[in-house]
Amino acid sequence: MTIEAIAVDIDGTITDEKRQICISAIEALRKAEDAGIPTIIVTGNVVNFAYAAEVFIGCSGGLIAENGGIVFKEGQNDNAVETMIERDFITSAENHLKEKLGDKFNEHASHDNMYRLTETVFYKTIYKKEIEDALKDFKYSDQLEIYDSGFALHITDKRVNKGTSLKYLCERNGINMKNVMAIGDSLNDEEFLREVGYKIAVGNADDKLKEVSTYTCENFFGDGVAEAIEKFAL
Repeated sequence: MTIEAIAVDIDGTITDEKRQICISAIEALRKAEDAGIPTIIVTGNVVNFAYAAEVFIGCSGGLIAENGGIVFKEGQNDNAVETMIERDFITSAENHLKEKLGDKFNEHASHDNMYRLTETVFYKTIYKKEIEDALKDFKYSDQLEIYDSGFALHITDKRVNKGTSLKYLCERNGINMKNVMAIGDSLNDEEFLREVGYKIAVGNADDKLKEVSTYTCENFFGDGVAEAIEKFAL
């Protein structure tokens, strides 16, 4: 059993229900790094948030942000972020939703949308079905995916996801996806778990994610991450 890299989600995986980062996860990820296993942040968060987490934790494998819309790794691409998709469909969807939802758009839209390059996000103060209904007559609705991360609702372009971008990053760095361990908690993590050899769901994960996983942790949140790293990587 050889693990060449560890790919890990942030919210609900290395953080708890209050979005506080678990010390156990930080310690485990650093142990993996010390053992020569690069760790990769894979998240729906904006890239500046993901980059801060990467630096503070000590991850060296790069990052995937905006559910696959953004890829970044120190020393590559002239140290610039890579946008994996143009946001044409997303911009059109935003304009459509502003018309359909009216004041509700600004009321429920995430305050960090100004930093997002490839997707639009709503707080979970609005129902997913209400957004879906508002997009029913949108011309390009078949090009969109709406993810419920457990913390927010993400409207993304179907052509990219956490899995496609993780594969792109790993292949560029000579990492065999069969030897990657991916750890997540919610349905927007399914695509990147399906791409790797070691599919791990933390104990608090969505039941559907547990179904596609090869191992479900006994422990929740960051304690589950530490459990998986100790069991399979170290």
